[in-house]
Amino acid sequence: MDSSSSPSSSETLLGLLLRSKLSPRSCGSGEYALELLRECAARELNAFLWISLIAVTAYLVGKVVRLARLWIGGSRIPGPPSSSFYGHCKLISRGNLVDVLSILHEKYGAVVKLWLGPTQLLVSMKDERLVKEMLSKAEDKLPIVGRTFQLAFGRSSLFMPCFDKVQKRRELLEAELNKRLHEKSGVVSTKVVDSIMEKMRLLMAKGSVDSNVLSQHMAFTVLGATVFGEAFLGWSEATTYEELLMSISKDAYFWASYNVTPFWRREFWRYQGLCTKLKYLTQKFVQLCEKNYERCCHLDEKPKIDPTVGSSLAWSPALMPDNLVSKELNSQFNPSEEPFANIMGVMFHGCLTTASLIGDIFLRLASNQELQDQIYSEIVTARRLSQKEDYLHLDEMVLLFATIYESARLLPASPLLQRCSLNAVGTDGRFNLEK
Repeated sequence: MDSSSSPSSSETLLGLLLRSKLSPRSCGSGEYALELLRECAARELNAFLWISLIAVTAYLVGKVVRLARLWIGGSRIPGPPSSSFYGHCKLISRGNLVDVLSILHEKYGAVVKLWLGPTQLLVSMKDERLVKEMLSKAEDKLPIVGRTFQLAFGRSSLFMPCFDKVQKRRELLEAELNKRLHEKSGVVSTKVVDSIMEKMRLLMAKGSVDSNVLSQHMAFTVLGATVFGEAFLGWSEATTYEELLMSISKDAYFWASYNVTPFWRREFWRYQGLCTKLKYLTQKFVQLCEKNYERCCHLDEKPKIDPTVGSSLAWSPALMPDNLVSKELNSQFNPSEEPFANIMGVMFHGCLTTASLIGDIFLRLASNQELQDQIYSEIVTARRLSQKEDYLHLDEMVLLFATIYESARLLPASPLLQRCSLNAVGTDGRFNLEK
């Protein structure tokens, strides 16, 4: 093959341009080459700037369109007009929000709007039929939820954006939890109470009791004993497990908010290290529970498993992968599911929501001394009657249950909160609470 036909740098597009540009001139001069390079760089910079301008303009136009849709939709809902740029956010607080909404419902009807700012619209619905319809249409369609749980714990068949895909699995888990509570007659074991009281004593020894820390520990202790069994309370690494869970909960939503996984951030890899350590501890304790269970089975053909030995919910069909469950639910499972993702997801979601509920109850009791005295009187009366008749008189604690249900009803919506059922919780037909 002739050397003239072989490709060389002079036959590239830039080489041809240089040759044509320099042909009438002396090839030894570099001024024209530099001029051409400057012209190419200027054209590339202009093209990049135009593309950037178009992208930013499209993004801002999309924001304006969504804002216009919000304003148009909000204008169709009855409610007080916004008198300032900041809406009504300076006129209301968490304490008087319920009273403000009650007055607005009396004036404007079952559905009322309240502008909290130019991009924040609060819509309150009083009609139970409309509330149920809204919950049925919502179905937890939040992509951020699926990304959060998958990024932290791996693929799970209990925590996905679409409620329909997880409904069967959550119903099975709900039945398992209710069965456990029924077996214990709805009574929290003394070991759980002792663990909580020990934590309270440690906090009091430091000089003050942080209600947030205490509520988190209460939620973690009760849920851990329910999922893993009471052996979890004596586990040497339970404190480490709680600290990891709380650390992950602080950053989970932030890292999941990235559209592209931020693998270039050093903090992200620290977060992934915490998640990996939590997975390892979960696997370690579940295997310990299984070994204890097998040892009991070898000792007795029909063992009556004591909860302290390792009887737990951790290998329930609702939590374990599809190769360990009944054929009835195989169609509901994700084949790529992480083995312990459901367990960690239940602990994560359950601790956050339960801790928020307990913290809100603490806040209500701390701000109302009269309510404290009345609830304390109810508890003393119910306990005295129970000791006489050997029966739990829970129906005597009306104010306590009313406080719990009211706190759950007004619990602020969390970006990670997931609904476990489409049904409503009722108490003697007096009021309902959507789950």
